Amino acid sequence: MVTDSARRRTLKLVAALGLLLSLAACSTDAFVAQRTEGYVIPDSALQQIRPGQSVDLVVTVLGSPQTTNTFGENTAFYYVENKVERTAFGLRLPKERRVLAVYFDKDKRVESKVLYGLEDGKIVDINTHRTPSYGQDRTFVQSILASF
Repeated sequence: MVTDSARRRTLKLVAALGLLLSLAACSTDAFVAQRTEGYVIPDSALQQIRPGQSVDLVVTVLGSPQTTNTFGENTAFYYVENKVERTAFGLRLPKERRVLAVYFDKDKRVESKVLYGLEDGKIVDINTHRTPSYGQDRTFVQSILASF
């Protein structure tokens, strides 16, 4: 036969375990995932790129660039690596950004390479103005009838 004191102890134990489990579920680490997006720039490959090397050698060492700049005679290859934290609500919080820019001269030889970080970026204001939609304008006949 189970006594009242044994029931109380069991009930207290179950309540304490439930409280501990519910507090463990409140951990913020479970809702944040760190990811690397884009091209991972290996330091060993970065050291292999030197001035005077050809475009083909850069592509062999680093792979195809994510984006290029082909304005004028000089070109540039850009490799972008982003380390972000994603929260449970879909927010992306940038933690680190590395942009490797390889600049070429007119002979398609490496002129220089620059590694930019998150602190080198610029914040660009997005224009939120909207172009008006003229689909709801009145026709000529509707304008005449509205004046009566």
